[in-house]
Amino acid sequence: MEFACSHVVCNWRQESEELRSCLGLYPSNPRGEQGISIPGTPCKLPVSEHTYDNRISVIPQTEQGILPPPLPPRWFGSQEKPGPCFLPPSPLSNLPPPLPPRGQEVQNESIRLKANVNVLSLSVGHLVDISKATGVQSTEKPAVHCGRCSAALSSLSSIQNKHDPAVWLCEFCGKENILSNLDIQAGSKVGTRVRGTPNGRDLIYLPLQTDQDYQNLEDVMVVFCVDISGSMSVTSEVAPGNAMRSPTYVSRLQSIQDALQRALSSLLQTSPHRRVAMVTFNDEVVVYGDGSGIPVTLSDWALVDYDYLRQQGQQYNTPHCIAESYQSLTQRVKELREHGATALGPAALVSVAMASRYVGSKVILCTDGRANIGLGEMEESTAPLSSVQSPYFYRQLANEAANSGVIVSVMTFEGTECRLAEVGLLADQTGGRVNIVNIGTVATEIQSALADNILATGVKAMLIAADGMYFPYEDETNHCLVREIGNVTEAIQITFQFACKPENVESLMRRERLPFQLQLSFTTRDQQRVTRIITEQRRVTTSSWVWAGSLNMSVLGVHCAQLCARLTMEGRVHEAQRLLRAQQDLLKDINERRPNSEEDSIYGNWIKSMTTICDDLTTDSHGESNPEDLQGPKQTHVNVLSDEAAKVVYQMKRASSVDQRLRKETDTTDPSCQLVKFLSL
Repeated sequence: MEFACSHVVCNWRQESEELRSCLGLYPSNPRGEQGISIPGTPCKLPVSEHTYDNRISVIPQTEQGILPPPLPPRWFGSQEKPGPCFLPPSPLSNLPPPLPPRGQEVQNESIRLKANVNVLSLSVGHLVDISKATGVQSTEKPAVHCGRCSAALSSLSSIQNKHDPAVWLCEFCGKENILSNLDIQAGSKVGTRVRGTPNGRDLIYLPLQTDQDYQNLEDVMVVFCVDISGSMSVTSEVAPGNAMRSPTYVSRLQSIQDALQRALSSLLQTSPHRRVAMVTFNDEVVVYGDGSGIPVTLSDWALVDYDYLRQQGQQYNTPHCIAESYQSLTQRVKELREHGATALGPAALVSVAMASRYVGSKVILCTDGRANIGLGEMEESTAPLSSVQSPYFYRQLANEAANSGVIVSVMTFEGTECRLAEVGLLADQTGGRVNIVNIGTVATEIQSALADNILATGVKAMLIAADGMYFPYEDETNHCLVREIGNVTEAIQITFQFACKPENVESLMRRERLPFQLQLSFTTRDQQRVTRIITEQRRVTTSSWVWAGSLNMSVLGVHCAQLCARLTMEGRVHEAQRLLRAQQDLLKDINERRPNSEEDSIYGNWIKSMTTICDDLTTDSHGESNPEDLQGPKQTHVNVLSDEAAKVVYQMKRASSVDQRLRKETDTTDPSCQLVKFLSL
């Protein structure tokens, strides 16, 4: 687990800036105290802006064991409400003396937060690869869980008495859990603990060994789902080798044929035991399989029968490995000809059904046109009902693929409008790639899609924080969050944002540290069911003083990219815009205190790119947006996104941190390419 800030900022709230403005409260000095209020406005401090400041826990001190001063009495909830005032309130007699002024250098490094920095990042691809979990303790004993919040007993847990039955007071929710028939051992830093509980804070719980059938990890399938509709005959100029030669024109289908030949040759050399199949589509779907048998053609009524198409894919003859089918497949690729309409949806369904027989399989979908026949049809003029239902079709198919452990990657050709926002759902929910290619890059993109191997399936993350905290922008509002991740490849990284509920700020501020626990359950490629539990603690602070050097811009950048992209795809454009503005302000403040021209340029460029996308979107039925509307998020459909915008948004949703060396490999001023420099796509 990687945090964006070294401390938990307890008193930050999304609406704190708006609330401060409404109440007429403005900061008057760097200590976070309140200034003069507007005449006639009660000088009443919101809970998130009380004068208490435990910044002493943020800046390293030479003295050890210093604890923050006690909190002053709350102003909210008192029976006697304070009247209007025009000067800051004088300190009460029972408050501790003010902290001594800090040095000018440290003051310049502190910032007042305009965006939430309580962000947690998980490199899920790294966490599920237990073969690389060196130094991490593993056990076959089942974990002991809290009866209320399901937190797991860890080395940070404390036992309240030394007698049988022992009592574990859950550090997350406070429930007393009876630990019968367990021995007690002293000596832990947090007090007594249960003997036999692993000492580490990163634990892997493996199931008892069972007599499972051996599974060949190479026994997976790659299905190439290729568009051969009439529009694939469109040609593009290829630069000649020298000035004396006339230009050469290559069609989209020819570029796909060349790319497939290269991919088959590469698979033959690197993965000779991998199964490879091919499906083509125009106004009918043709299943070639490994190319050695008679193709199966699906047309007419079959293109609108979901169950029949899925059955045909599941029952098709099992393809041979590429070492046996290379010649027949290459011949089939050479014989492809373009004509007809675009039955994209039925072809994708058959391909996913074929691949679902082998966990870890891939479907690589190449198209240049909008689906206009069969399931998933998007042509509004001919079939409006199908157009309305098309997002649900692709979402349902994506869920089936994810549940079967299948990755779907989608690539379209530049200069076309394929409604990538809808078709891209197949990749977004299965861990695949979304990209727009041309005749010169299609081969490279296919090779990149082939390199994405599934490390684990059925991945589920449960994040537990202290009671009184919650996770903004999530459906659940308590301190436990469960997220279904599905398939995980090496580059998958997800982020969470957390905050303290206003009514719990003061109680949480009295605690020196707050606990966090990640419970990651998944199935490995060799069918082992594994649970990995990581427990950590973080010190607390207020938003009055946060040291700029304690912020991890990489984590904040990845989170902002993923969250803004998600909100945009959900139609919550105004929320994404406000979040982007807050991130811009935070970036500006941080760079004033720790200038970094490269980070400023890269981070600022992708924020600008995402802001442009949000500003161009329409959010109502008349195609007009109203950016001044702050009453709540308006809902829009993902199909308002152009293919180019959808590509950037989907890539931002799967953004992850990269090494500094990788950032220098891309040299371009394009905003989306600047995003590549800062984020791994």
